[in-house]
Amino acid sequence: MSEVALPLNAPVSTNAGSGMAAPARILVIDDESGIRESLEVLLTLEGYSVRMAVDGVEGLRMIDAENYDLVLLDLALPGQSGIELLPQIKERQPELPVIMITAYGTVDNVVEAIRAGAENFVQKPWDNEKLLADIRSAVARHHAEEENLHLKRTLKQRYNFANIVGKSEPMLKIFDLVAQVAPSRSTVLIQGESGTGKELIAKALHANSPRRDKPFVPVNTGAMPSELLESTLFGHVKGAFTSAIASKKGLFEVANGGTLFLDEIATMGFDTQAKILRVLQDKRFMHLGGVQEIQVDVRIIAATNIDLRQAVRDGKFREDLFYRLNVIMVELPPLRSRREDIPLLVQHFLDYYTNENGMPPRKLSADALRALVDYDWPGNVRELENSIERGVVLSSGPVIGADLLPGHITGRSFQDALLDHNPNASLFDILEVIERRIIIEKLERCNWNQTDAAEQFRIPLSTLNQKIKRLNIEIRKKGRE
Repeated sequence: MSEVALPLNAPVSTNAGSGMAAPARILVIDDESGIRESLEVLLTLEGYSVRMAVDGVEGLRMIDAENYDLVLLDLALPGQSGIELLPQIKERQPELPVIMITAYGTVDNVVEAIRAGAENFVQKPWDNEKLLADIRSAVARHHAEEENLHLKRTLKQRYNFANIVGKSEPMLKIFDLVAQVAPSRSTVLIQGESGTGKELIAKALHANSPRRDKPFVPVNTGAMPSELLESTLFGHVKGAFTSAIASKKGLFEVANGGTLFLDEIATMGFDTQAKILRVLQDKRFMHLGGVQEIQVDVRIIAATNIDLRQAVRDGKFREDLFYRLNVIMVELPPLRSRREDIPLLVQHFLDYYTNENGMPPRKLSADALRALVDYDWPGNVRELENSIERGVVLSSGPVIGADLLPGHITGRSFQDALLDHNPNASLFDILEVIERRIIIEKLERCNWNQTDAAEQFRIPLSTLNQKIKRLNIEIRKKGRE
C-alpha cells in the first residue's frame, strides 16, 4: 500500500464543486506596510495566494467578496481593533480560521482572542518556521472541515449514508456500489475486518431500498449459542424446550417486509446454516417445536470479518449457503489502506463527541493528527472513534494534543508520560499506571466488551473485573459499528 501524505505541507485549496486544487488563499489585515510586504513575500514563496487589507473595513469587504482559507489579523488596527473585528469575521464565516498578530501580546489579549474564536496568537517579531507551521496546520484543519461538510452534503443529496465518511477511491466505489445495489432484492454479503463499519453499510443498503420504512433488524450471530440463536431467529412455541414457557416470535417475523442483518455469520453452526439456507431458498420456516410453516418476505444482509471463501475451503462453512449469500459482495477496506480519509473521520468524530458531551468545539494539534495518520489501526474506524472520544472527554482546552491519545498510537511510553507529571513516582505507582492504561486500551480495542478483553488477556473474566474495580476504571458505553 502506498502511504498517503497528510496535507499539512501542501498549501492548496480544493474547489468543492470542481475538485480542482488551487493555492490556499490567505488574507492579511494589517495597517503596517512593512508587515504586509514581509508576509506577502514569505507566504507567496510558500505557494499561498495572498491578499492584503489595511484596516477592518477593507478586510470585511474582501471577506464578503471572496472565500479565504485563513486570515492573519493584526491586533492593533486603526478604527476598530483586531479583537473587535474578530467576532464580525466569525459571524460571516464561522469556520474561517484566524491567527492574531501583535507586537504587545498580554495574557488577557490571548484569552480574549481565543474566546472570540482565534485559531492562534503570534507575537511580533515572529519566527518564520513556527508561523508557517501554524498556518499549515490551520489551513489543513480548515480544509478537512470543508471537505467533510461538502462530502456530507453530497452524500445526503445522492444517498442516505448517515455516519459513513470517506473520500478515498475505495470508499467512493463502495458508495456507488451500495447506491446501485440498495434498490434490489438481492442478498448482500459484507466482508471486512472488525471495526470497518459493516453495520453502517448494511443500514445504508436498507435506508436506500424500497424497504426503508420497514424494520431493520440486526443480530450478532456470534454472541449467542446455537440453540438460543435459532430460537431468536425463528421463534418457538410454548414447550419447545424447558424454558419455553410461552410462544415467541423470531426475528425473521419481526423483520418481515424489511431487512435482517446477520453479523458474524461465519460463527453459525452447520444446523443453523441449513435453516438459514432454507429461508433463503423457500422464504419459509417453522418455529422451534412448531409444525406450521411461516412465509416471510425478508432481505438478508450478512457480514463477516473473515474470508468466507477460505472458510468454505476449510470445511467450516456450507458452500451452498455461501453462494446464496454471495450474490453481491461488498468488501470494506481496512483504515490503513485509506489513510486520506483519516482527517475527515477525525473531524466527524470531533463534531459528534463534542456535541454529545455538550462541549465547545475541539481540534487536534498537528502532531496528534500526524500520529493518527501514521498509525496502522488494527481496530480500524472503531478504534479511531474510541481514540477521538477519549481525547475529547479528557481535553480541558480547545486543542487536543498527542499526549491525550493512547500511548500505543503515539509511540510514547507510559513511563515517560507518568514521570512528566510525577518524577518521584515509585515503581509500584509506575506499574499501576501502566497496568491501568493497558487495560483501558485493550477494552477500547474490544469495544468495551469485558469478556472479549479477558479472552485476549488470557485471564478469567472475574480477574479482569477485579482489576477494573481496583484501578478505578470506568466502563464506557460501547462504540458504534
